[in-house]
Amino acid sequence: MTSEPLPRLASVPFLVDRWCRRLALQRLARLRGGQIRLVDGREEQCLGAADGQASEAIRLDVHDPRFYRRLVGGGSVGAGESYIDGDWDVDDLTGLVRLMARNQQTTDGLEGGVARLSGLVESGLHRLLRDNSRSGSRRNIAAHYDLGNELFGQFLDTRRQYSSAIYESPADDLEQAGANKLDRICAKLELGSGDHLLEIGTGWGGLAIHAAQRTGCRVTTVTISAEQRAFARQRVEEAGLTDRIEVRFEDYRQLQGRFSKVVSVEMVEAVGDNHLDEYFAVIDRCLAADGLALIQAITIADRRYARALREVDFIKKHIFPGSFIPAVSVLCSSAARSSRLVLVNLEDLADDYARTLADWRERFEQRWPLIRALGYDERFRRMWRFYLAYCEGGFRERAIADVQMLLAAPLWRGRPWRARTVASGCEPL
Repeated sequence: MTSEPLPRLASVPFLVDRWCRRLALQRLARLRGGQIRLVDGREEQCLGAADGQASEAIRLDVHDPRFYRRLVGGGSVGAGESYIDGDWDVDDLTGLVRLMARNQQTTDGLEGGVARLSGLVESGLHRLLRDNSRSGSRRNIAAHYDLGNELFGQFLDTRRQYSSAIYESPADDLEQAGANKLDRICAKLELGSGDHLLEIGTGWGGLAIHAAQRTGCRVTTVTISAEQRAFARQRVEEAGLTDRIEVRFEDYRQLQGRFSKVVSVEMVEAVGDNHLDEYFAVIDRCLAADGLALIQAITIADRRYARALREVDFIKKHIFPGSFIPAVSVLCSSAARSSRLVLVNLEDLADDYARTLADWRERFEQRWPLIRALGYDERFRRMWRFYLAYCEGGFRERAIADVQMLLAAPLWRGRPWRARTVASGCEPL
């Protein structure tokens, strides 16, 4: 009796890839609401079911069979890293993200036990090493926002707003939509020449300058990004507004003083769940007893929040280290625990953010030759292409949302802001 020889070590990756391919194809065949036309050199097959939808199948070309191993072993993070490395391409990246978002249970099943175990380990390490303490926050912010002002200037609007714009008309371009958003913030906060506005998270100074120019208010704005502080100060000087705008390099937890209005645009995602109560306590401490505060935040559905908090996804690992996406209920609960603030208006901007991201992605691709000249390579291009499409698809399928929350201090007695027309077709509360 002779036994079969043991497989050579070199053949083990091939066997693993073949097993992972079989598992991935079985799962992808269960997709509903769209199809994938998969081409991997061995055969071409259509996976999923359109369910009466007229859209064409999304073509996915696999260039390296390790794609299947990385997908099954690493889930969405593995798929993203595999895309960066050129293992696969697709003719509609945003469409693919949307299809996967519509089939959450199926895509969750793609991740085997190895992926879940490694994900738990990575999540624990991420929370330990990327905590948003005062020193940790500076490291996390620098990892993204200090990539270089020139990079962001290539695809953002001229004010360099790195947050959702508001498209009030189909004819609005990114520049106009950005101005719409700033005008709406000023209107909701009822800003006037007698106000002193505190901005938590300067960005590149666009909101501070716009508010001072349009309303005559004074602005104190704080940031912990050295690159952004230098740029914002230069813009303030060029606008001749140094007498009305102060740009500080300061952690929000160190803030002192009293302000009539407070604004924080998509900065809360860098706070972290374990520092959220302190964030609202600071706003409460700094806001006048009859003041208003506006927070614009990316949010996630309540049912997905606990899992998202545990997991390290592609964005947390490669784009925004230390970030988290809260649920609206989590923000409201934290504000109730740690402040006297009351929610008086809530507006959804998910559709606007999807369009904003589409505009950013188009500009990024159009200006890639200029970005490449700044020293960024093809892997960086593919990483950002995946990042922008990943987020756009999430907003289009409402896996994530973006909201403006208007909060009032105890003695505020105004009338909550209401839109005359709302682009999304939804009336604010």
